[in-house]
Amino acid sequence: MQKKIEIDKLKIKKAILSGLPLTITTFTLPREIEVYLEEAISVFLELAGQKKLKDYIVYCVLELAANAKKANTKRVYFNERGLDLTNSKDYMEGMASFKETTLNNISHYLQLQKEKGLYIRIILQIKENIIFFEIRNNVTITRTELIRIHDRLVRSRKYTTLEDALTQILDDSEGAGLGLVILVLMLKKMGLDEDCFDIRSTDKETIARISLPLDQIQLESISLLSNLIADNIKSLPQFPENILEVQRLINDEEAEMSEIAKRMSMDPALTADLLRLVNSAHYMLPKKVDNIFDTVKIIGIRGIKNILYSYGTQKILGADSEEKKKLWEHCNKTAFYAYSLARNFKHDKNLIDDIFVCGILHDMGKIIFSNVHPELLDKIKIICQEKNIPASTFENLSAGLNHAEIGALIAEKWLFPENLIMAIRYHHSPSSAPKEYYKLVECIYLANMFCEYENGAAKYDQFDFTALENYGITSEKQLENLISRFSVDFKKKS
Repeated sequence: MQKKIEIDKLKIKKAILSGLPLTITTFTLPREIEVYLEEAISVFLELAGQKKLKDYIVYCVLELAANAKKANTKRVYFNERGLDLTNSKDYMEGMASFKETTLNNISHYLQLQKEKGLYIRIILQIKENIIFFEIRNNVTITRTELIRIHDRLVRSRKYTTLEDALTQILDDSEGAGLGLVILVLMLKKMGLDEDCFDIRSTDKETIARISLPLDQIQLESISLLSNLIADNIKSLPQFPENILEVQRLINDEEAEMSEIAKRMSMDPALTADLLRLVNSAHYMLPKKVDNIFDTVKIIGIRGIKNILYSYGTQKILGADSEEKKKLWEHCNKTAFYAYSLARNFKHDKNLIDDIFVCGILHDMGKIIFSNVHPELLDKIKIICQEKNIPASTFENLSAGLNHAEIGALIAEKWLFPENLIMAIRYHHSPSSAPKEYYKLVECIYLANMFCEYENGAAKYDQFDFTALENYGITSEKQLENLISRFSVDFKKKS
């Protein structure tokens, strides 16, 4: 009897709300994994408000996973027979008996795949209001295979129903014939076209991806509610006037540093808090400073500007509940890890100067809902009813979905600088950030993921490997060693 793999709904929900990919890796794709996949996709789509798409998506993902499995089987089969997959003569010879030979002894070939570490990895993720389903296997696709697949996709355009496709004689010896045509028909039934399906190869993997934009009502709903919350949270005042005055002075090119320090020192509460912050572990000053004039000299205009954004935001959002305290603790650790990454790997002064404040404020959108008054919640619920917005949309939003966008909208309202807004908006999806802010956002993304990995909320295969490689991290052991080092340093300086 096959052992049933239990679904962890909480883990799936956390992955959706934090924008993390949900990954399932297998070497042989046994039946119990297929059953688990079907249930995981069902839960994933239900939490994303797209339960009606379950049957279509399950078919598509299982079809692509089966194709990836067959591609891996083909590699070990050709290798065992001493045939070259890229040689057209060898290819014809091998494929003539591939299906019959492997089906008659499939356990042998699956064992070979496992021994060679040939995996099938299924990834489910919501990012930028698009649901992604990726099926990866760690072999590269040949030109012949790619031509055959694209030929199937071109053929599929002329079919409007499954009956049309079944009346045609298609070569299914490679498992990428009729199955791919049906996949495209499934996309059409969801109101999409073949442009939402893509298959490509890197030097390490073959990647098949289905991109599923959330339906227009959902997109409009999230945008509407995000803006409504940002515009109507009465408990969030404008940015503190005393800080804005200092910021205006800082932005005045003719202002002297002594003039800025003098203005800051006129506010005793601000001065006391800034001295406490600047003497904290982050700045690692050789000696304690006890006046605002020395502070301005030591950390400079840019440093003062950044510290004021952090200070002002924390003053407004507060830490008056256990939930808020935990969020700020996470933000502080993320800031420290981001600063450590920038200082150890990038040696870019502007990046090092700006990264800490970006880390402190990256999750401010999550704290916003703690400040939402009951009357605003009632107002939003009425709007949801009037516009037929599903209750689940607001529930997902209030639970943290789209928190990065809400945080960025508030940052815009408070006239934060563009680099800080970009770090808040894209800290879960650095590849979507404008090019000039990519390095900054990537650093915050990695620091946040380090924290998630450390507390068990993320796994190694959920990282963006390009981001890891940009910091010279190419193995899980290397990642663990770096996080361990940062963690020890953070505890020492806390």
